[in-house]
Amino acid sequence: MIAKLVVWALKARGGLAALVTTANLSGLAVIVTQLWLNGFLGRLGTDWLRALAFVGIYPAAGFLAGIVLAVRDRKVYFGWLDAGRKPTEVEARRLLHLPVAISMRAIALWIPGVIVATAVFARLSPDNDPGVTASLFTIGAFESAAVTFLIVDRLIRPTIPVVARVLGWTMHWSSSVLVRVVLTWAVAAALPLLMLIVVLADPVAAAPDRVRTAIYLSAVGIGVGALATAFLARAVAAPMRVLRRALDRIAQGDLGVRVPIGSTSEIGRLEHSVNELAANLRERERMREVFGRHVGAEVAERALARGADLTGDVREVSALFVDVTGSVELSTGLPPQEFVAKLNRLLAIVVAATEENNGLVNKFEGDAALCVFGAPIALGDNATPALRAARRIRDEVLATGELDIGIGVARGGVFAGDVGSDTRLEFTVIGDAVNEAARLTTAAKEVPRRILVSQAVIEAATEHERAKWTFYDTIVLRGMKNPTFCWTDIDTSGARPEHIETRTDQLDGHDLPADTNPVIEIHTAAEPPRGTELPDAEFDAPPRR
Repeated sequence: MIAKLVVWALKARGGLAALVTTANLSGLAVIVTQLWLNGFLGRLGTDWLRALAFVGIYPAAGFLAGIVLAVRDRKVYFGWLDAGRKPTEVEARRLLHLPVAISMRAIALWIPGVIVATAVFARLSPDNDPGVTASLFTIGAFESAAVTFLIVDRLIRPTIPVVARVLGWTMHWSSSVLVRVVLTWAVAAALPLLMLIVVLADPVAAAPDRVRTAIYLSAVGIGVGALATAFLARAVAAPMRVLRRALDRIAQGDLGVRVPIGSTSEIGRLEHSVNELAANLRERERMREVFGRHVGAEVAERALARGADLTGDVREVSALFVDVTGSVELSTGLPPQEFVAKLNRLLAIVVAATEENNGLVNKFEGDAALCVFGAPIALGDNATPALRAARRIRDEVLATGELDIGIGVARGGVFAGDVGSDTRLEFTVIGDAVNEAARLTTAAKEVPRRILVSQAVIEAATEHERAKWTFYDTIVLRGMKNPTFCWTDIDTSGARPEHIETRTDQLDGHDLPADTNPVIEIHTAAEPPRGTELPDAEFDAPPRR
């Protein structure tokens, strides 16, 4: 009901004038009724109606002036609303001063009336105490002004969200919670009690008149106090309830919350702060998501938890390296966007297979990817998921028929942590296992099953997973002193090559291309026993690119 009345008064061109006039007439009616109950009018004699009419000349003129000014205020303060547009910054700031401006003007119109009424009544009725008359009218003036302030402050509240969009967060002292509480206390308690004190202290009034007037003022004080307190409680409780629900949603992860700013008080500041909190959390979540896409969710969480310090430790991990075969020829034979599209489809398979096996795609290196199992989150068994991921990547990539790849998997101790400087950090893994996985990837491009795995990985895997792999060959990798016993997964069709074609006859004594990782191969038909010496003969086998 109150909300509908406020909306009507806000939209109607005469709404502001009607509310202001009603507030002041109500104050005058309370004063006249009080004077009648107190016997004041009876002491004016038989011609008291003419006296009231004479005294009422100024109030009538004042109310007419108030109505004219209120209509003018409508154009000055709400012209933008009638025009159906947003207020300018000047208009928005001017609107915030409206309750104070109208209340001060109401007092300015009342004070001359108080002086006139006191003087006229003192002349027409010498028996009445001028001090009592002046006090009653003065208190009534302040009561009317306070009620007017609260009404106009409530009137402009629906426009505050629009003002906030123009000014941003803003706060005005006149609409603070403290001012509202003080004015509500004045309207509900202080001013009615002052009137009661004045009436009871009237030396001319008879005891029955005082009792009637006291009962009347008490009833008025209780009624007005109940309404004013209810309005104040609702003005505080309603937005606080909205804020509590908004914070509950934020705590549950709903960061799309936005609270409408409905006040320029401390509550409005709190509403703005909740909106800023939700916006900052949304931005942080967006940064976390973007950060996680670039470095991996685990690395992002680790960085956010530990800050910007250079940290790391030695971990036993399984490193999986994936590289595209013939990428140079592909990139030169295809439009760049088409090659990148194929590469993205490959990397999507790599990411899915790695993350679903609790691994981390540490970095993309052109058409290659390094995946780590066991860092930054330690795994009780990091070999088995690495082997599962290798088989899945190979099967899904080759099933698409778009690209050919090589996959190498190695295991060992590495440094897993941050490298860089105070201004630029990167999480990485450094160690022989990573280098060995990269070398195995180059050799795996020549293997029919396209996967080569070091024996350390096989030994660390579960028995169920080891059953899916078979020894393939012994290779001395570039930069490695000791030979690597290589395994590949079992071909379910039963076909298994006996050796790898080295293609050394194609070199013709020329140097290898700069972007190749030559391997040194020693072919064996079965896994050599421990301690077996390796032949001295070594052959260079360039990988396919």
